Amino acid sequence: MKEENLVKIQSEEFAVRIINLYKHISYGKGEYVLSKQLLRSGTSIGANVNEALCAISKKDFLSKMYIAFKECNETKYWLRLLHRTDYLTESEMTSIYSDCESLFKILSSITKTTSATLNS
Repeated sequence: MKEENLVKIQSEEFAVRIINLYKHISYGKGEYVLSKQLLRSGTSIGANVNEALCAISKKDFLSKMYIAFKECNETKYWLRLLHRTDYLTESEMTSIYSDCESLFKILSSITKTTSATLNS
């Protein structure tokens, strides 16, 4: 499977998990501010990956993938805050943070490889 297809599938699956987590935190625990930030950044990853896959040039592709990479990094921040403020249990945090970290590594690899290709 091509790396781009893997990132497309994983980012969409991650977005579904983020949406469900948002519903759990906002409706179940009454937290609306941090969870909304998490929802925005966590679903933005897949949206930018999908835009990248329809890019008109390698530079456009890299730009969109880099935005997805930065959104993934932001998502890790919101997850850590939600965990530190007891909105996420240790097991919830471990599970979703692991998925986020995996996606982060894939996006890092894609951006580094594409950047190196463009600069060679």
